Amino acid sequence: MARLPRLFAPGYPLHVIQRGNNRQALFFDEVDYLAYLNWLGEAAS
Repeated sequence: MARLPRLFAPGYPLHVIQRGNNRQALFFDEVDYLAYLNWLGEAAS
């Protein structure tokens, strides 16, 4: 059975989870992690 679409309401915060396949690590270097946080912050603003 397919997953139902998620409810999206403009102006309300979303809970974001970022995971690799089989919960493997996504970032192996702190520089990559900091770049991701920067991009995420830009997208949120």
